[in-house]
Amino acid sequence: MSSCVLALPEFVLAIAGMGVLVAGVFRGGNPTRMISWLSVLILAVTLVLVMATQPAAPTTGFGGLFLVDRFAIFLKVLVLFGSALAILMSFGYIEREGMARFELPVLLLFSALGMLMILSANDLIALYLGFELMSLALYVVAAFRRDTVRSTEAGLKYFVLGALSSGMLLYGASLIYGFAGTTTFAGLASAFAGAGPPAVGVIVGIVFLVAGLAFKVSAVPFHMWTPDVYEGAPTPITAFFAVAPKIAALGLFTRVMMSPLGALVAQWQQIIVFIAIASMALGAFAAIIQSSIKRLMAYSSIGNIGYALVGLAAGTKQGVVGLLVYMTIYLFMTVGTFACILCMRQKGRMVEQISDLAGLSRTQPMLAAAFAIFMFSMAGIPPLAGFFGKLYVFVAAIEAHLYGLAVIGVVTSVVAAFYYLRIVKVMYFDEPSEAFDRPFGWELSAILAVTGLFILLFFVFPGPIVDSAGAAAASLFPG
Repeated sequence: MSSCVLALPEFVLAIAGMGVLVAGVFRGGNPTRMISWLSVLILAVTLVLVMATQPAAPTTGFGGLFLVDRFAIFLKVLVLFGSALAILMSFGYIEREGMARFELPVLLLFSALGMLMILSANDLIALYLGFELMSLALYVVAAFRRDTVRSTEAGLKYFVLGALSSGMLLYGASLIYGFAGTTTFAGLASAFAGAGPPAVGVIVGIVFLVAGLAFKVSAVPFHMWTPDVYEGAPTPITAFFAVAPKIAALGLFTRVMMSPLGALVAQWQQIIVFIAIASMALGAFAAIIQSSIKRLMAYSSIGNIGYALVGLAAGTKQGVVGLLVYMTIYLFMTVGTFACILCMRQKGRMVEQISDLAGLSRTQPMLAAAFAIFMFSMAGIPPLAGFFGKLYVFVAAIEAHLYGLAVIGVVTSVVAAFYYLRIVKVMYFDEPSEAFDRPFGWELSAILAVTGLFILLFFVFPGPIVDSAGAAAASLFPG
């Protein structure tokens, strides 16, 4: 398969993205809704191409810089699906909030292009270029409401800290290159396999590389940007931040650890274990005192990344399967939750306080039921999908003899259940406050229906997701 055919989805997304940008400029008027629908269509076509051009075996192109295998395909599907849902959720919001500028969906398209590139990166240089393409668009959309202080602050913080993380990632990559003599993943895997204990410089390089990657997934202690960016960015953009970039970055994180650095698992496993424990603990305890639903979701996402990293810390195929299943379920839980948050409008203005949900079960019972489903799932209550996501990663940790990590994961999950169930308590047992505005729009209603049904019925048909995750994980363990 030629390199151009291998990267056909990326080429189509890039060309189509430039096409809608030109169309938006010359269309005149306010073509935001048209460009948004075109962007969703482009993402759908790209998703079809990703699945249609899947090679029978892992295949590289462009001199070994670009890799397509089942692992990349699985995560690309999640990224494209999450990006399309984020754009769909933004329709009504950007029109009501005076943000109807066609550049928003175009920026999300180019960010999605960067995510596809990093998921197929097979070289440290390709990894960095994909990250920068993804991040440059994200810096802009974080500050898209440039007339508000919070949004501007969110964009500036994300930009400054993102530049710092990029520098750390580059420094780590340069150290690894200096000692290994190559930047290709295959070359690094060969250099480290059976070479005995690595040099101290390699270990330092791995630490800096992990630090740069940990920032992108907002894992502790590189999480400091997350609450402020989540709270300050427009809500549909916050939903996008919480889903697509995290899935892409965590996918690359997994590939880097398992492929080029797989032979050094004894050296990096303790780092991942620490990051996972710290993320789960901070996500569980810091969210308890939050009164803003968006800041609570920021700490919740940090905790969820910690649970996903439990699967990576296991360093096994079963751990990667658990991570992939967890991130699939996380996508639906998070998108559904943010769809509920976007429905929180009173007298034409957005409200974001947990107290505003008081008595929601009596004023809008269907919305309260949907919100409760997502909260119970995030708390890990069986038989909802969130329970099975945590079950897969904890079982993988136990099979890898990481008993302490699994126990800490269960304990922090119990602690985190407090603030999820508190939201349910506010909706069902507090005195009703002012009802939310109606209607919500058919886009939000459809997203709530699809995500809610997935969370409810996952335990009935888990096979397709688990089997696909197993096939994807097998790509990283060819032996």
